[in-house]
Parts: sequence; C-alpha cells; structure tokens
Amino acid sequence: MDAHQIGELGEEAACEYLKSKGYFILQRNFRCKTGEIDIIAVIDGCTVFAEVKTRKNDCFGAAAEFVDYRKQAKIKRAAMYFLKNQDEDMRFDVIEVYHSRGQVTQINHITDAF
Repeated sequence: MDAHQIGELGEEAACEYLKSKGYFILQRNFRCKTGEIDIIAVIDGCTVFAEVKTRKNDCFGAAAEFVDYRKQAKIKRAAMYFLKNQDEDMRFDVIEVYHSRGQVTQINHITDAF
C-alpha cells in the first residue's frame, strides 16, 4: 500500500468508528485556501473537526504527536472558514489509526486534542 492508500484506510476506519459512536459525518477532506480538515462531524450539537493520523506502529511516537502546532493552526483556520464565523460549539479531535498489512488494528480517539 502506498501512503495515499494508507491514509484512505485510516480515514475510512475513523469515519466508521465515529458513526458507530453516534456522530453524523458532515464532510470528509474539506479543503479551502487556509487548509484541510480530514473529517467534519457533529454530535450533540457540537461540530467536531478531526485530524486522522494513520501509522503502522508507535515506534517513532504516537500518531497524534505528528499533529504539530503548525498543523493545528492550519486546521483551526480551515475550521473558521468552514463555520464562516457562526457561533457554534466546536472542538478539535485527533484520531489515531494503527494498521498492519492493510488491516486496522487499533483506533484511539482523542477528544479536545488541541
């Protein structure tokens, strides 16, 4: 699997995970001039902007550690663009997806990650 396919695997697994927890997926791969958001979902009136990181293992650190300050800032700007300054409850989550040979082995959902 190439990097794009691995990313797709992780995002699909993250979406299915969120749906199983009662989230409604609004949009995937939202892109605008200020950045990109992997998943935009809603639960209990709260808009959730989720960054998905897919890795084989955590030998070089947890997947969430790769969502650095610059990436967080881009996601926040894209979220504000998406909301167009509406006064809505929102939060930023990170979903870690670990896989082995194309099979998801573990999903960790970090709410209010940043």
